[in-house]
Amino acid sequence: MTMDRSLKVQAGAIKSRNVLTRAERIARLKELDKFDENASIIGMPKTRVQKISLKKKKKVKKAEEK
Repeated sequence: MTMDRSLKVQAGAIKSRNVLTRAERIARLKELDKFDENASIIGMPKTRVQKISLKKKKKVKKAEEK
């Protein structure tokens, strides 16, 4: 059975998530040097999720030779 084309995910249509898992949050906090090993997990600081937008490549028009 084939999938309807409206349900297919294209490479440019991947959306960024606004909620990170605990492991992703800890990794992000370690990058920012804000993670404390001895602190409680319950009061972890929030981390901002960077949204990535893909730019479309411009097509290069070739000059016509006469």
